[in-house]
Amino acid sequence: MQFFIICLVIHLAYFNPLKFSLNISAHLTRLINQEDIKLMEDMGVNSFRFSISWARILPKGMHGDVNMAGIQHYNKLIDALLHKGIQPFVTLTHYDIPQELEDRYGGWLSPKIQSDFGYYADMCFKYFGDRVKYWVTINEPNVIAVRGYRLGTFPPVRCSGLFGNCSVGSSEREPFIAAHNMILSHASAVTIYRTKYQERQGGMVGISLNTQWYEPFSNSSQDNYATQRARSFVYNWFLDPIIFGRYPKEMQQILGNNLPIFSRNDMKKLKNGLDFIGLNHYTAAYIKDCLYSTCEHGVSWSEGSYFRATEKDGVPIGEPTTMDWLFVYPQGMEKLVMYMKDRFNNTPIIITENGIAESDDPDFSLEDAINDTPRVEFMHSYLNSLANAMREGANVRGYFAWSLLDNFEWLDGYTKRFGLHYVNFTNLQRTPKLSATRYKELITNFQSQLATHTS
Repeated sequence: MQFFIICLVIHLAYFNPLKFSLNISAHLTRLINQEDIKLMEDMGVNSFRFSISWARILPKGMHGDVNMAGIQHYNKLIDALLHKGIQPFVTLTHYDIPQELEDRYGGWLSPKIQSDFGYYADMCFKYFGDRVKYWVTINEPNVIAVRGYRLGTFPPVRCSGLFGNCSVGSSEREPFIAAHNMILSHASAVTIYRTKYQERQGGMVGISLNTQWYEPFSNSSQDNYATQRARSFVYNWFLDPIIFGRYPKEMQQILGNNLPIFSRNDMKKLKNGLDFIGLNHYTAAYIKDCLYSTCEHGVSWSEGSYFRATEKDGVPIGEPTTMDWLFVYPQGMEKLVMYMKDRFNNTPIIITENGIAESDDPDFSLEDAINDTPRVEFMHSYLNSLANAMREGANVRGYFAWSLLDNFEWLDGYTKRFGLHYVNFTNLQRTPKLSATRYKELITNFQSQLATHTS
């Protein structure tokens, strides 16, 4: 199987997934032009990951017509990429849903969204699947569940109690309902692809999870158990049902009846699983037990009862960055991939996001801004770690860097720059950073490492 060296660009829908997803998405996708595709070609990438805006295809979900102007827009992008030999790698939803679905039945909180998402996926497979061979159903459903329905920091801004200041929501109940419907929506899309399109179109379908690597805070059995709970409550929460048809035992033991139940019909759909696991991976943290030990600031029972720390004895787990949650810990890439290999029977893995940001500094000259040596070193170290996992037998199929361009970084807006290309936010001019010019070299070195090992 060909290994993809891939560059990932901005998500193509605006942060607010409700009222503004269609119009603002249209603005952002106009940013991806022929110049940008030429930038990808110059870097030597062979695939490009982007997101489709659900509301741009079906503004009213199943309750309205297909927006053919939206279909034509994505057709142009897909064709332009293929013309340059760049494979489109498409995510169906990246935090955004049509406002209509939120208004009609509460979005991810209703099982009705499973049919709506299946219908949307069907339309995308129908109109784009003859050329798109790689599909991600949902990007970071674990983030949607936590930030949208527990903390209330992302739309639809639902939370309760000590978790956040929201007007509606139930932080200890709704995240699991939303997650359950996302899992089954993924299953609906995969079932449709398997039964109607995969044999003819020859593509693959998976899901992408937000992942950190977790290290035990100490060698105690309690901290080791807590570390496994953290993994289960963050990413196995979604992968275990999709691959094994059940929630992780750690979640079942703690949550009991608070976890929704899969029906027999659900179990049939879940048997279709996925073709690859997408991992969005950046950093690592220490985990300390709070279930059997006392923690002053640990997470609640409904989150797994552990304390997440980024330093021990005053020493950070890795080099700090401009993002308060992102510490450079490249060995975590190898450890995470090997964990996934062992837990999920070496299901194919694709690193669907990996990168580092700088703070936007208006006092920086352009020369300063494009001299991003830390990003070059970051990618080099993480790719080396990924190569180690592959040498140990991990079935890794690709790597995406986040991101091609500086972009609107969710709650951080334009204050953080993840791009391999500097964007002047006034006139939108792009300038390659050092990382963009060195990317081809990093690709070559990575492939050489693998070739030497296999020979």
